[in-house]
Amino acid sequence: MTAGMSQTRKRRTPLGWRGRLLGTMAVAAAWSVGFAGAVPSAMAADVQSKQWYLSAMQAEEMWKTTTGEGIKVAVIDTGVNSSTPSLEGQVLKGLDATGVEGDETDDYNGHGTTMAELIAGTGRGGGLKGLAPGAKIIPMRVADAEWQTKKPPNASDTTDAIRAAADSDAKIISMSFGNDFALDREEEAVKYAQSKGKLFFAAVGNEAKKGNPESYPAAYPEVVGVSSADRKGKVAEYSQNGSTVDIAAPGSDIPYWCDETFQNYCDGGDGTSAATAIASASAALVWSAHPEWTANQVLNVLFDTAGRDWEKGTLSKYLGHGLIRPSMNILKGKGAPGAADISPLTKEKTSGSAGSAVPSASASSQLEKNEKADDAALAGSSTEKDDDSQLGLILGGVAVVLVLGGGAFALARKRRTA
Repeated sequence: MTAGMSQTRKRRTPLGWRGRLLGTMAVAAAWSVGFAGAVPSAMAADVQSKQWYLSAMQAEEMWKTTTGEGIKVAVIDTGVNSSTPSLEGQVLKGLDATGVEGDETDDYNGHGTTMAELIAGTGRGGGLKGLAPGAKIIPMRVADAEWQTKKPPNASDTTDAIRAAADSDAKIISMSFGNDFALDREEEAVKYAQSKGKLFFAAVGNEAKKGNPESYPAAYPEVVGVSSADRKGKVAEYSQNGSTVDIAAPGSDIPYWCDETFQNYCDGGDGTSAATAIASASAALVWSAHPEWTANQVLNVLFDTAGRDWEKGTLSKYLGHGLIRPSMNILKGKGAPGAADISPLTKEKTSGSAGSAVPSASASSQLEKNEKADDAALAGSSTEKDDDSQLGLILGGVAVVLVLGGGAFALARKRRTA
């Protein structure tokens, strides 16, 4: 840990729900829905009918092929309540890294349970339906800034949680938490997770209009940084942007547990937290369909099939490689897995593989390509043609749409839930 640990702890929060705050920004992209999905049951219609992205991403069709079975996802968050109807039987033994009373199934504000349900919820009892309902959750509880002030936790909780996730049976790590500071021990834990073959997703944060700081662990090179898009594919104005963004997923206007009492869901949750959970669930679907693949190959396919209007392999600072579309692989067989031992994030051989790093392009040429991708994202007008899956990316001119509305969840925390 760095010498400034006390400050760092205060600035580490779940990157969580912002209610309907701020707005949507800049990259005028759209989920082309047009797909007649299954009608939810009457019991589940209340909350599940508000999960707009399930039909947009063709979840019902993908579930005919895979539901994420055989894949375990480590959720590093505020804890996961294993007793909600949607998560009964879905939560395995994990770790409480906080060092205070309770365990990893004691969710102190509902955020982690929401993330787990968005990934692997069964939808029973009218609860949230996960994008990968056949997957299992391994909860890793850490403390947010508010909880830290009330119950001083283990100062190394996130590091311990990442290492525990790396040593677990989870293939995917999903972390909707962020911190403004890079920490040596945390970065070492992230590299350790990569060496263990894990695929690590983290939220880029919700502070684009408040200085747009880099958020860790999303900013570490070995972690997939996830930004938030709305139902039209527009990148939310709150969603942080820059070189930390690798891919975008739905994150706006998504129901969530209101608090730690687990009595009701609230409407209109916005944040890169949900986007991270949905990206993790997308990876679970693809990996379940191709269990022989490595983390590198799963991620290669997600990047390759992402919806965008610029050259493959380049990144927009708003969308990264584009909007995540697991259906392109699950339903259409698209996406090149590439080399099993080359990270699509660093372009280097991952630990345990022979040979030296093999960059795909020089730093200068890659930077030039990424700048062109941003230009396309901001001013593009073409429509992606390769899309009879009815989930295309349509890019237009710049748009700013103000979204007004109600209350917020975890607004001022500095150790941010996304």
